Amino acid sequence: MDNLITIYIAGDSTAAMKLPEKRPETGWGEAFQAYFKENVKIENRAVNGRSTKSFINEGHLAKIENSIQPGDYLIIQFGHNDQKIEDPERGTQPYGDYQDNLSQFIQVAYQKNAYPLLLTSVTRRKFEDDKIDSMSVGDYPEAMIQFAQKNHVPLLDIHKSTNEFMGKAGDEESKKYYLHLPLGQSDNYPEGITDNTHFNEEGAKIVAQLIIEAIKQSNLPLKNLLK
Repeated sequence: MDNLITIYIAGDSTAAMKLPEKRPETGWGEAFQAYFKENVKIENRAVNGRSTKSFINEGHLAKIENSIQPGDYLIIQFGHNDQKIEDPERGTQPYGDYQDNLSQFIQVAYQKNAYPLLLTSVTRRKFEDDKIDSMSVGDYPEAMIQFAQKNHVPLLDIHKSTNEFMGKAGDEESKKYYLHLPLGQSDNYPEGITDNTHFNEEGAKIVAQLIIEAIKQSNLPLKNLLK
């Protein structure tokens, strides 16, 4: 067997592993392992509710720094909680501390001779007049793109691909990919739930597929690790 390569995912609840009491909520990182060769291990370190700021401040990036090895990968996807400007623990300015924080993630990868990969925030499900909002995560996707260009860091625009996918699905059809449950259907959500940020199992699989497709279309060495 070839050398083991680990792909670390640093991110928020859209990517994270879910506890049984949160199902059917599912993070896209949970669907990732199936696409990679046997010598690749997915370390999903995404944490619910975290922004770039709180992920760093709570020591989650330091834990990755302690275990990531040369030749490993660090996939970075945030934005949803950075948007919460009114929350001093999490909120960041897209063209300010958000970009500064991204720089810390990139430095960890480079210092350890690992490969960083930035993913713009996966889309929220936000429709008006049956047209999806292309600014569903504010300026954070664009701020990440500008950061990546300036610092020559690999990036895949997953906000664009997920936004286009959900936009084509349309207002009604796209609900089936998110955590939308009627009253009494789920023991975990007896009152029902309408959540336009988090995915169900089907939605997480679709998002993972869109990310894998973007990797395939790229010229990144990461694509050589795909099955």
